[in-house]
Amino acid sequence: MTRWTAADIPDQTGRTVLITGANSGLGHRSARALAERGARVLIACRNAEKGRAALTEIARTATAQPELVELDLADLASIRKAAEQVRERTGGLDALMNNAGVMATPRRSTQDGFELQIGTNHLGHAALTWLLLPTMRPGARVVTVSSLAHHGGGLDVDDLHFTRRRYHPVRAYSQSKLANLLFALELDRAAKRADHDLISVAAHPGMATTELTRNSSQLRSMPTPVTGVVSIATRLVTQPAEQGALPQLFAATARGVRGGDYFGPSGVGEVRGHPTRARLSKAAQDPRTAQLLWQVTAEHTGIAPPWS
Repeated sequence: MTRWTAADIPDQTGRTVLITGANSGLGHRSARALAERGARVLIACRNAEKGRAALTEIARTATAQPELVELDLADLASIRKAAEQVRERTGGLDALMNNAGVMATPRRSTQDGFELQIGTNHLGHAALTWLLLPTMRPGARVVTVSSLAHHGGGLDVDDLHFTRRRYHPVRAYSQSKLANLLFALELDRAAKRADHDLISVAAHPGMATTELTRNSSQLRSMPTPVTGVVSIATRLVTQPAEQGALPQLFAATARGVRGGDYFGPSGVGEVRGHPTRARLSKAAQDPRTAQLLWQVTAEHTGIAPPWS
């Protein structure tokens, strides 16, 4: 695989793309790159004010005017409303980039009572994806953004919300990112079983400097001298958000992408570099766990997936 950059994104004229969390970080960089190549980009975010500010910034260099969709992934009612708006406003989607997320937060719950990280990062995106599948055009891509953190632990399908286990912010984040991968791979299998022309893939940014990492509760809770040292070390190790967004942009646009692929940076430890195929943990490749998670997700969200 060559040293692929944003300059290699094919012409996106005529394509419609929805990106969650596109008001900042990796989502914002992805939205800008796709809009500059002619895509109609729908910026889905919770904070309308920040969303409008992102629209203004992206529009400066875009060849197609971006649009705002208000979406709170921690609220199933908001997800249903956003999906309905997308169905009404578009003739169909060519790509859905499940990018938004929360990281290492204190124990909190979503509007529907889910643990915040699994509720936002996985359940919210799964619900949105299932609701939008009928709008996907032939050959459309669903790109789910995971993380190196998916290697950090397992997933308890029977205790997604840490009702029995002791809650730990990093463990909960790792679980949610593993759930992202399990969902993406099961969606690919479901599409193939249904003979549906859909490409479900996943990507991770390596270690990128974004608002997500800067706002992590684990970092913010440290003493000020420690946060300073961590911040300097982070800048030395991580790559800019523009570079971190390349794997998901590759997954969404590059030729030769196949369902079930997983992309990340090419450097040592997949921390930084240009897009290449990434390493899946053994847990992420377990179809039995993926099927159980698929079923539990449907029960939790009250949304029946179009295929099973």
